[in-house]
Amino acid sequence: MSEERFLVTGALGCIGAWTVKRLVDEGTPVWTYDLGTSTHRLRLIMDDDAMAKVHFVTGDITDFDAFERVVADNGITHIIHLAAFQVPFVRAEPVLGAKVNLVGMSVVLESAKRHLDQLRGLAYASSIAVYDRAGAVFTPTTLYGVHKVANEGMARIYSQDYGLHSIGLRPHTVYGPGRDQGMTSSPTKAMLAAAAGRPYRITFGGTVVFEHADDMAKVFIDAARARPAGAAVYDAGGSTASIEAILNAILQVAPEMASRLDHDPTPLPVSATTHAEELDAVLTTHWRPLADGVRDTIEQFRAAIVAGRIDVERAMS
Repeated sequence: MSEERFLVTGALGCIGAWTVKRLVDEGTPVWTYDLGTSTHRLRLIMDDDAMAKVHFVTGDITDFDAFERVVADNGITHIIHLAAFQVPFVRAEPVLGAKVNLVGMSVVLESAKRHLDQLRGLAYASSIAVYDRAGAVFTPTTLYGVHKVANEGMARIYSQDYGLHSIGLRPHTVYGPGRDQGMTSSPTKAMLAAAAGRPYRITFGGTVVFEHADDMAKVFIDAARARPAGAAVYDAGGSTASIEAILNAILQVAPEMASRLDHDPTPLPVSATTHAEELDAVLTTHWRPLADGVRDTIEQFRAAIVAGRIDVERAMS
């Protein structure tokens, strides 16, 4: 089979939406697999003609039979697994979070193993949450981080025992249109607040590593196409900056917000240290300058507000 056929789990989320957009823009057939049905993040960045090219499948990531049928029946050649419960949702519903994050990963790996004859690539989202604040790996401070440590271990064993090779990526603070959920979504909400002329307080401080969602999507696609030998996991890299720097970048675009934006100085419970050079040795990555990414995001939000393509209240809740 020469034609690529991508399956993206969690495609209705932020990175997933940008991944789908990139695949559609390049003319690659793409299927989505999500339990939810809201396409608001996709519609924020894609027009109706682009949306019509997506094959939407509604399904539970913990349902092995349903997921495996999608892989088999559609001749899927590449899987990008992004579906997960993030930190706040795992904290609120630990049992359901474990099912989604742990059973879901098992479903993806086992389905891929059973179709090694057609599968040409698998990439999945781990997280910088596998680190603690001091940068020690595999000492996470959240249940979500524990789940991601387990995901990385599961991928390693499937490579070791069954020859199912994969690449895992550890994003840090993804930002851009569509980033409206999760512990690190607050800087994007500040950009939306600036576009809407509303006051906002970023919920954390310190220094973090920023990745625009579109750039992150490209890395996931490239990782799925890389055909690795093994089950390596890489820190994604990005632009290291303080929350003060992000606020300054926002104010360069929206100076009228100077007295209406601030932040909580408490840093995140994860390290801002990354080892991106390891990924750069495998893939060619490009992270847009932070000032450009902030400007692009605010301008897209402004256009979406004017066009009525975004529910500001929902996105900032």
